Order: sequence, then structure tokens, then C-alpha cells
Amino acid sequence: MNGSTNDRLLRALLREPVDTTPIWIMRQAGRYLPEYRTVRERAGNFLTLCTTPELACEVTMQPVRRYRLDAAILFSDILTVPDAMGLGLHFVEGEGPRFERPVRTERDIRALGVPDPGTDLRYVLDAVRLVRGELGGTLPLIGFAGSPWTLATYMVEGGSSREFDRIKRLLFDRPELLHRLLEVVARSVGVYLHAQIEAGAQAIMIFDTWGGVLDPVAYREFSLRYMARIVESLPREHDGRRVPVILFTKGGGQHLEAIADTGCDAAGLDWTVDLSAARARVGDRIALQGNLDPAVLYAGPERIRAAAAQILEAFGAGSGHVFNLGHGIHADTDPDRVAVLVDAVHELGARYHA
Repeated sequence: MNGSTNDRLLRALLREPVDTTPIWIMRQAGRYLPEYRTVRERAGNFLTLCTTPELACEVTMQPVRRYRLDAAILFSDILTVPDAMGLGLHFVEGEGPRFERPVRTERDIRALGVPDPGTDLRYVLDAVRLVRGELGGTLPLIGFAGSPWTLATYMVEGGSSREFDRIKRLLFDRPELLHRLLEVVARSVGVYLHAQIEAGAQAIMIFDTWGGVLDPVAYREFSLRYMARIVESLPREHDGRRVPVILFTKGGGQHLEAIADTGCDAAGLDWTVDLSAARARVGDRIALQGNLDPAVLYAGPERIRAAAAQILEAFGAGSGHVFNLGHGIHADTDPDRVAVLVDAVHELGARYHA
């Protein structure tokens, strides 16, 4: 629907009627696209790409030029917030993000302040404005941030982790100190997302990448509690239209009812969740987003179409479904396979919205 206003995504997130199931893809702007790799090489490094609004805008637009997607998602990184808090973000080739100054002591935590998005993260807001101008109203723009628990995990661990030993030691040994850290991170994420909405983001997604490593009690206390606070703090209307909020906890399918209780508009699901059962659990309280295994895109076109059909059938008739992967697209995915998926969802999804 390029060239005309396409609000399928916003309508589906609010469980309003649509003509077919909308689709966008987590990490749709990224390494699997050759045009992205060209811009990345020109930028010199990932951080420069993120912090240069013109380059971030170009990368955001690349997938929506190539595919008939139903939304653009801002090209950025969830770690921009802790970087703005002074932790010294950098990326190590083959290892991922690292912080020069991780948060390890009570003194470190007490020294943290809430960044001013208008100054410390202005490059993100400038990118939002540029993308909205480039889209020209043809597609909605999704803004995003990491969840407080996920950001705190990176901040304490100093980067990616397998065992999460430092953050869990803090959780079990000094829970009051972890709550102090989560409080300041939650306030930071809240004002950051508020600023994205003011700059032009039309839907918001909170990525809780590491919520699934927590036991059920800890998840509700240290992850969901703070996401709920952010949802409550955000302006839910802007420019005369509701701004939907999506919460996505990877590995969090068991918490779906509690996620719905936060007041969010939609929950993202990974591929380990049965979509039909998930819909039965939440009814029409929230929309659902997901949940194709990204590895399916390694298969041939017929297998991809069959997998898309299976997920559409699992959700069934009616609005409230946004098709997506269950996590980010793999870097070595063939871009032509993505086109097969997008076209299949639009074609096959129409029958569920008669």
C-alpha cells in the first residue's frame, strides 16, 4: 500500500477491523539486507550508524522500500539509554555490546541520573522526525526501548551474559539496591519513550529480552512491575490518535495474563507459545504479535507460506493479530525469503478479516 496511508498496524494493535493481517519484522532494518551493509560500511562502525540521524533514517527506510511491510521501526539500539547515563557503550566485533563503566557497586547505582532526551538522546529524536518526513504518512513508525530489567542486566553484567550471575546476585543478595537501579532506569525509559512519541513515533514497543531468565515471582517483581509503570506513565494519545504500546518478553509466554494486566495494548510472543492458546487466555483484552520462528526463513517458499498459514490459522478470524517473527531476523537470512513471507501474510491473512 505504498503511496497511500496504511494504518493496518495501528488498527490491529487496537483490535479494530483491518482488511488483512499486518506484518512487520523485528530487526527488519539490519544486517540481512545488502543495502544496510553498504551504509554500515560507510558509517565505519555501528555506533556512528545509530547516532547519525541521516544514516539511521536511511537504514530505517530500506526495508519498507523493499517490502510491502505495514510499519517502519526506528533503527536504533536498546542500549542508547544506559550509554546516555555515562556508561561508555562500545561494540566488540564478534562479541557484541560492552560498557566501559559497568554498574557494580551501591555508589555506582546512586550516581546514576535520568538523561535528558532532548540533549543526551537528541540524535534519536532527530532520526524519528526525519523518518516521519520520509514516510510522508504512508506507514506508521514504531519507536522502542529496552525494558528496565533488560537494560539493568546489561549495565550490571557489563555486556551480554550467559549465566546472569552478577545481576542475579544483586537480585537475591541486595534486592533493595536492584530496585533502586530499576527505578532510575524505568524513569529514564519513560521520559525517553515520551520524547519519541512527541517527536512522531506512532506506536511503542518495549523489548524485555532477558525477562525470560527470571523465575515467575522475580519476573513480576523485577521486570513486569517496571514495564507496567512505564505503560502507565506514557501519553496514550498524540495528534488525536491513540499510541499503542507493545510489551515483548522473550521466553515470557507463561506470564501472558499478567502482561495483559499492565494496560498495554499488545503482547509480543516468541515461537515457543501456541498462538491459539494465547488468544484463548487473553480473549479480546489485548492484541497479540508474532510468532514465527526466524529460522523458518531458511526454508523454501512453499514451506514459508505453509508456516505463515499455520500461524494465521492459529490466531483465527478477527482483528488483534500483528504477524511478526518470534524474535529478530537472523543476519544470514536471504532477503528474497522475507518477500515471500510478507506477501503470503497479506494474501492468506485476508480470509480472516472478511
